[in-house]
Amino acid sequence: MTTQHTSSPYIIPLWSGNAPGSGDWTWPEQETVIFQNLKVVRNITHPTLTAYLPDPATSQSTAVIICPGGAFHFLSIDMEGHDVARWLSRRGVAAFVLKYRLIRTGDSFPAEVGDHLKDEQVMQTLMAPLIPLILADGQQAIRLVRQHAVGWNIHPQRIGIMGFSAGGTVTVNVALQHDAESRPDFAAPIYSAGYFESPVPADAPPLFLLCANDDEMATNNSIRLHKDWKAAGHPVELHIYARGGHGFGMQTHGLPTDTWIERFHDWLRTL
Repeated sequence: MTTQHTSSPYIIPLWSGNAPGSGDWTWPEQETVIFQNLKVVRNITHPTLTAYLPDPATSQSTAVIICPGGAFHFLSIDMEGHDVARWLSRRGVAAFVLKYRLIRTGDSFPAEVGDHLKDEQVMQTLMAPLIPLILADGQQAIRLVRQHAVGWNIHPQRIGIMGFSAGGTVTVNVALQHDAESRPDFAAPIYSAGYFESPVPADAPPLFLLCANDDEMATNNSIRLHKDWKAAGHPVELHIYARGGHGFGMQTHGLPTDTWIERFHDWLRTL
């Protein structure tokens, strides 16, 4: 794979051939606009990375894999994906937007998402077969970028992962469960939707946590992660804004959350 400039993002298949564990998934991927102007992607069967490589003259030799959120039913592909990648790549950070596997949705989308989320038993049933697949996608994303790091002007020990809401869950779980090739060098769950129970490993990466206080789910998850990381003796930083709700992403609301990504970039430079 050859080095390309950030003005020409390009798509890289995450797996060679069918993704393991979902070879019988044949339904088509769909792009939809919901909530007036939110562009989302759903029914992903072939996970990919979309690469935004910075100008070599400004490169910081650092890479971030970005996991958009969407309740494991869809991906908020621009606001929590491509917009984040463009911001980072303009500042010399190679960014890769991960499209990971999701719960299948049908003709009643997006109403069915709310119906599923209201029923904990339904969500557990839907998530049980998906959990190992999304973990595998997150781990493979780290491996793939690391394998091609030299060609992309990236230091192989400066590859991290960040994610929003459900994508934050992917992020945390890769930070908790990995081998040497798939270990992220840093991780940043942004208003994380939680994580699957697993002890903090001895080689857990530095963690950056950010959410808003009026997002109870993400606040509780972030405080718990901060406590667990600190107890395990690993570097961790936590930001809780007074307001912002859940899912602010790269939107502008006239609140301090509008500049959250600058706080992440400040932290990244300290590493």
